Amino acid sequence: MLTVAYIANQFPSPMEPYVWQEIGELRRRGTRVIASSVRKADAGLDEELQRWEGETFYLQPFSTLLLPRAAWTCLRKPYLLADLSLRDWESEPPGRRLRALVHTWLGAHYALMLEGRGVRHIHAHHGYSAAWIAMTAARLLGVSFSMTLHGSDLLLHHAFLGTKLARCKFCLTVSEFNRRHLIEHYPGINAGKIFVSRLGVDAVAPDLDSEMKSAASPLLMLAVGRLHAVKDHAFLIRGCGELKRRGLRFACLIAGEGPERAALSRLIHDLGLREEVRLLGHLSRQRLEAHYAMCDLVVLTSRSEGLPLVLMEAMAHSRTVLAPGITGIPELITDGKTGFVYQPGSISSFAACVERIAGLQALLAPLRQAARRHVFEHFNRERNLAEFAELFLTQASALEETVPHEDSVLQQI
Repeated sequence: MLTVAYIANQFPSPMEPYVWQEIGELRRRGTRVIASSVRKADAGLDEELQRWEGETFYLQPFSTLLLPRAAWTCLRKPYLLADLSLRDWESEPPGRRLRALVHTWLGAHYALMLEGRGVRHIHAHHGYSAAWIAMTAARLLGVSFSMTLHGSDLLLHHAFLGTKLARCKFCLTVSEFNRRHLIEHYPGINAGKIFVSRLGVDAVAPDLDSEMKSAASPLLMLAVGRLHAVKDHAFLIRGCGELKRRGLRFACLIAGEGPERAALSRLIHDLGLREEVRLLGHLSRQRLEAHYAMCDLVVLTSRSEGLPLVLMEAMAHSRTVLAPGITGIPELITDGKTGFVYQPGSISSFAACVERIAGLQALLAPLRQAARRHVFEHFNRERNLAEFAELFLTQASALEETVPHEDSVLQQI
């Protein structure tokens, strides 16, 4: 039986269901998976996620026994780790170099946690610090390493990504756009080890209630996402200010929680939008489903994305969607056919699209049906999870058969 360690920066997270779904799919196929996380999960998890939390290996709080051993490991065998960082070292600023050294130490800590558990492969979801930790641990354990990349981890926060790509045995990413970006910007990396692995959503009963609404009713918009700068809800609120100036009757609900909440509340107040825009906080799955059912338009205003699950979910619920034409979003939305896209960063383009959608409400049923069909043809969760597992296990099995395993470096110390 193949044993895989699977690590994320924070697990479990209600915002990243694909992580536990992938672990579950691998286990259903007979793979032993050790779920791991750099940080503890947030409080307030539902019962299902609490079960995942109970079985997860957490690096934090750190072991007072393993941390000194991890430091000693790094000091005793520095040449084994030097090749991890030489590729990008000179091009990265001092702060990132320091963090890389800290993450190397944590990687040794993770290797010590996994020692003796029969791990033959380590996978990191996202290319952030967990990927460096996984890469270091794999080097010390003499096993292979892979990762999944989404959006910000290769477009905005790509520290030492060239090193991670060079060291990984294979790399999964969620869109064709991402794969092209990696091949173009990292030409020295073997393109044959970069694979597209799409996310997906479940089939749901179509929501048709809002199609019967009067054309005179206010347009109800819904945005779903963590209140973080990269999601750019401030752009959405400013866009709502422009819509109010143009005289459109609307309401905008923003579901999610995060560090930007106070700043967004001030912006709503400053723009005089307290009657039009509401911050709902985190919604349970049941409440989110109800909000999908009652809204007219689901909007996304992120600065960077992979392929957003929220858009897939909205389209599966037969909702009209509007998003910026960035990254892999055009693989999901064809403008005017399965949804609408606006010019990134343009308030006027965003407002004009919303006005257009409001005027077309009675005519959008065919577009919504086309969006629903597109999602279930290309972003079906069950089918895409099966394809992920086949791809992952094919690559991992090929490595198991063809790559001679080194003895664990830890055994030599």
